[in-house]
Amino acid sequence: QLQLVESGGGLVQPGGSLRLSCAASGVNFNYYAIGWFRQVPGKEREGVSCVSPRGGGVSVKVADSVKGRFTISRDNAKNTVYLQMNSLISEDTAVYYCAAGRPIWTGQGLRCMGDDMDYWGKGTLVTVSS
Repeated sequence: QLQLVESGGGLVQPGGSLRLSCAASGVNFNYYAIGWFRQVPGKEREGVSCVSPRGGGVSVKVADSVKGRFTISRDNAKNTVYLQMNSLISEDTAVYYCAAGRPIWTGQGLRCMGDDMDYWGKGTLVTVSS
């Protein structure tokens, strides 16, 4: 069983930055791939970025919509995953969730899909507005 708690959301102006944190408690954190997903009311959930248990390199998946702006990282010693978000735009406004699941590999590397995730946090709201 794994519990996930997100933090770091808030109101930020366009062009600004935020860093989200996902703190995990429970067993076997190092076993799980961790992903950040976001959802706007009335729209489908979107996978933002995922990182494999060891992190880094090809073990990171980033959505095209945030590529070059968002960076995922994990600190297994602290049981925490981060999402650094730079150059924020209004379209980034959403509730951001972190989730954990068994890592699934394809020919394109780590898969990053909500249906693969077993554990979810309650989310943190990010609002990008002037």
